[in-house]
Amino acid sequence: MIGAIEKVGDSVLYYLEMTGQFALLLVRSIVALFKRPRDLFGIVRQIHFIGAKSLLVIVVAALFTGMVLALQFHNTLDRFGSLDLLGSATGLALVRELGPVMTALMVIGRAGSAMCSEIGIMRISEQIDALECMGIDPAKFLVSPKIAAGLIAVPVLTSVFDVVGIAGGWLVGVGIFGLSEGAFFDSMYAGVEWNDVAMGLYKSILFGLVLTWIATAKGYYLHLDRRGAYGAEGVARTTTEAVVLSSIAVLLGDYLIGAVML
Repeated sequence: MIGAIEKVGDSVLYYLEMTGQFALLLVRSIVALFKRPRDLFGIVRQIHFIGAKSLLVIVVAALFTGMVLALQFHNTLDRFGSLDLLGSATGLALVRELGPVMTALMVIGRAGSAMCSEIGIMRISEQIDALECMGIDPAKFLVSPKIAAGLIAVPVLTSVFDVVGIAGGWLVGVGIFGLSEGAFFDSMYAGVEWNDVAMGLYKSILFGLVLTWIATAKGYYLHLDRRGAYGAEGVARTTTEAVVLSSIAVLLGDYLIGAVML
């Protein structure tokens, strides 16, 4: 009994310590963004990696998400004789919920895992220790550009997702089911307000911060893993944990922002 309590206590203390380390890394990285010299080239390079290289998967996912939404909403609204609301239903679902969440999940799978494994490999190969020996702040050099790029790229990708998703909904609603194009967009203009757009924007900014923070922090503190497995096994496990934790954090943040702003 006492041994079980000790294990629980050790786990609680370990996770509290790691939470504190993650928070301190986030603060250090954000403060470093405002210190000179600023690594503008590194930020642009990370924007290209997170944003431009994720554009194709975002467009494909958005197109089919919008098409599926329009298909399902058409069948549901047809039962109640409210097909004229198809445009607003599709637009609201994309702008408020699916746009930010799906974009964040796609970026986590494509870029978040890569960022975690990159920094994790640098940690186990002692490259981060070498940076510290040379007087270079690893948080400023490695983490800050990624966080800044996430804050910029994820909202832009979310906007692209929304536009392409609406186009996919139009393709199904107007092109396949033959609804009036004017009724489709008039319903969207009437139903989607600036508050809805603002909610999606706030979510995308938060998600961009959270996913880059968790992915980089998990790799940065790989050496503190109490299971003590380094090498390929440690990097693989840490990358998996980063993807899962980031996804859960995105879904939790989606609920919290929705609950506050509704």
